[in-house]
Amino acid sequence: MDLFDIANEKNNKGLKPLAERMRPRTLDEYIGQNHILGKGKMLYRAIVTDNISSAIFYGPPGVGKTTLARIIANTTKANFYELSAVNSGTADVKKVIKEAEDNLKFYSKRTILFIDEIHRFNKAQQDSVLNAVEKGIIILIGATTENPYFEVNNALLSRSMIFQLNSLSEDDVKKALKNAIESPEGFGYLKIEVEPEVFDYFAVHSNGDIRKALNALDMAVRTSSRKEDKIFVTVEDAKECIQRKMTLYDKGGTSHYDTISAFIKSLRGSSPDAAVYYLGKMLDAGEDPVFIARRIVIQASEDVGNADPMALVLAVSAMNAAHMIGMPECRYALSQAAIYVASAPKSNASCIAIDSALTDVRDRRDSGIPSYLRDSHYKGAEKLGHGTDYLYPHSYGGFIKQQYLPDSHKDVVYYNPTSNGFESKIKERLIRLWDKK
Repeated sequence: MDLFDIANEKNNKGLKPLAERMRPRTLDEYIGQNHILGKGKMLYRAIVTDNISSAIFYGPPGVGKTTLARIIANTTKANFYELSAVNSGTADVKKVIKEAEDNLKFYSKRTILFIDEIHRFNKAQQDSVLNAVEKGIIILIGATTENPYFEVNNALLSRSMIFQLNSLSEDDVKKALKNAIESPEGFGYLKIEVEPEVFDYFAVHSNGDIRKALNALDMAVRTSSRKEDKIFVTVEDAKECIQRKMTLYDKGGTSHYDTISAFIKSLRGSSPDAAVYYLGKMLDAGEDPVFIARRIVIQASEDVGNADPMALVLAVSAMNAAHMIGMPECRYALSQAAIYVASAPKSNASCIAIDSALTDVRDRRDSGIPSYLRDSHYKGAEKLGHGTDYLYPHSYGGFIKQQYLPDSHKDVVYYNPTSNGFESKIKERLIRLWDKK
């Protein structure tokens, strides 16, 4: 009998995945999420007193959403049903609701329905549970990796508490791994020697996904070298089990919007290091480089503007490079442009100017273009007074004061240049020409 025959005999569970064997069964065993499950927190109190209400658990993979639902199942006196939106439909939901109605009517017993990956249900499928939730026939617990405010019907959201679960810290992941080595449910019945760096490696490269870390440890233990009755797990073994750190990024989901938001705010906030980090994260996850380039172009005008006019030139050039060259080489042009825009002086004066002008165009009456500014390149224009009395600036050395705005807007100022970067020179010139303060 070899080591894993012993394992099977002692566990009497066959070769169930380590992550499943180590799934916590009580709140005391649960790791992480202290911001919502610390003793004294509302969700903790609701679970231990069996007063849970409808809730949505939202967070990345492997942070304990399903585990938390099953802990509730172990704690509650209510009937507990579990469905996965991947392989269940409206008929399955209606069957649970019918049983819940009977349990409530005949036995005064509540029913909790847990729907894993609830974001995979379409609107009609989500609506199928709404009436039962509203009437108190069932208590709904949904788990989703997607932002529920995008993926779950507003009617369900308004009847549910939203709890966001965060990626686990490296210390949390290491704690779970060490528990797995020592616990009888894990590998506690085996003699295993693990290099300390293995836990560090798995904790970093699982990126807060405890299930991925446990699966990697499971593979490492099963495939590592052994001598007599002892298993030795080295860092090299660990690297073969997780050869690459996960990048938490879904091009069509919440992480996409969160990452591009962080990228834009880093450009605006003059942090080239953060900007190039988020750029790398998006490129590593396979994001369209032209999509990224467009955002850099937008920020070059919106946030840099005339404080450094070259920012827009460089950003547009990087976008053209992304179009023509593609990955992987266009990453250099994108990095150059992102770093330039992040490092440049900032001004949103041009942005404010056009938005203010658009507001006036839409909401304020226009008295008309002054006659001397109107087109005079046609027969009869002079008889209408169009173009007459226009002062040609080049006849006066390049500038002559005259009114360009309609009479109704003549004293309005849309563009207020800042004193940042090159825009300070623009400001000085306009003050000199127009005697502006």
